[in-house]
Amino acid sequence: MLVAGWKNVSLIDVLGHPSFTLWTCLCNLKCPFCHNWRIANGDTSICKHVEVEKIIEELEASRILIDYLHVTGGEPLIQFIEISDLFMETGELSIKRSLNSNLTLPKQLKYLVEKNLVDHVATDLKIPPIELFGLSREATLILWRNFLESLKIIKDHDIPLELRVPLHKKLTVAVFSVHLDEVLSNLNTSTTTILLNPLLGEPLTNPRNPDWCRENCGAQEEVLNNIVDLLRSKGFSRIVVKSIPGFQKS
Repeated sequence: MLVAGWKNVSLIDVLGHPSFTLWTCLCNLKCPFCHNWRIANGDTSICKHVEVEKIIEELEASRILIDYLHVTGGEPLIQFIEISDLFMETGELSIKRSLNSNLTLPKQLKYLVEKNLVDHVATDLKIPPIELFGLSREATLILWRNFLESLKIIKDHDIPLELRVPLHKKLTVAVFSVHLDEVLSNLNTSTTTILLNPLLGEPLTNPRNPDWCRENCGAQEEVLNNIVDLLRSKGFSRIVVKSIPGFQKS
């Protein structure tokens, strides 16, 4: 697998659970706020090929301390065959498997899900996608449809979902409401946890597009509160607002 590394025990990557977190390289999006963009680009100074068995050895050494193997990126589904092998062996260790994906590759997701290899999914609700995917309008619309298809796969297989919402200054309540209505039929409110995540810029992160982040990163408290109220009105009871030291809502 092409990976950027791992953390044997993480307390922040799967909400409420310790995990062994693995970062895979390469991604099919170019999100302007991404702080893992060098990993997403496959930077050869960071990304190295590692045998799946080596990762399993490290995982096994941490098994008594963790609940999940959490695979993030980059976009892990680009390497879905290797992820399949890794998740298969992880299951044999009786460790649950968490996938953090942008969910724009539904065929690859379905491959893993139908093999019963995914116990938990985390994804970003990047809205509006035209603004946050970092691609052409045509490509973005195709990938947004793929995202909706992937959400349906997760719902149909009753997989717990951690839906993370990047909060930025262009995300008004009206914009959020429109896109929430688009995804709502593909979500199971009883198994979905919403994590509201204010986007951070320099110096706390090194975003792909610092100019975009200087203009748009952050969140307005009134908008945040209204989004929480809207989510509750739609039946979501598990809503978490991410608290980050040093972050001030604007």
